[in-house]
Amino acid sequence: MHGLLLAAGMGLLGASLSLLADLLIARLLPRFGRLPRGRVRTATAAITAVVCFAFALRMEDEPVLPAFVFLGVLGIQLARIDIELHLLPDPLVLLLLAGGAALLTASTLAGEPWSDLVKAVSGGAILFVIYLVLALISPKGIGMGDVKLAAPVGLYLGYLGWTQLLYGGLLGFIVGGIASAVLVGRGPEKTPAEVAYGPSMLAAAIAVVLVSA
Repeated sequence: MHGLLLAAGMGLLGASLSLLADLLIARLLPRFGRLPRGRVRTATAAITAVVCFAFALRMEDEPVLPAFVFLGVLGIQLARIDIELHLLPDPLVLLLLAGGAALLTASTLAGEPWSDLVKAVSGGAILFVIYLVLALISPKGIGMGDVKLAAPVGLYLGYLGWTQLLYGGLLGFIVGGIASAVLVGRGPEKTPAEVAYGPSMLAAAIAVVLVSA
């Protein structure tokens, strides 16, 4: 019962933070779009609530839960912006990386193993380098925004373990490939390079977190 109440509270918190994030992004980063339409804001808040609810249900009152709620809130915002504008704002990607690192460090100070934090930092660096190499090989396939996003995504996946880092990275490519094929098939005028890839990376990371947490 306690776990369910905590999850419900985290879901409500996630929805509230999502609505607040919409306002703050529109006010502080206006070059990345105006305040989304009501339906978009509602959908974003609902998805964030579900993700945060699921995170809390899986992790309960573990010290690391705030770090993953942060991922849920900011990750969904980044996905929304990438879908709408086909870009991943550097300030938000950096905030996800820095905030995630700070919260994961705080959870370590609260009693989580230091080895998990080392894996998190290593995972962020590894996935960043992999995406950077792929972007240099095929610049039309992967944008620099995706390369930068790989750092915080790898941070969270690495925290969970090497297996999760591997599966999360591979799943991101698979989901991205499927999304590209579907969207290009529905609109022949589109090319794979025009399909937002960030949401696939974030969706894969969230899925792996929920399966393995």
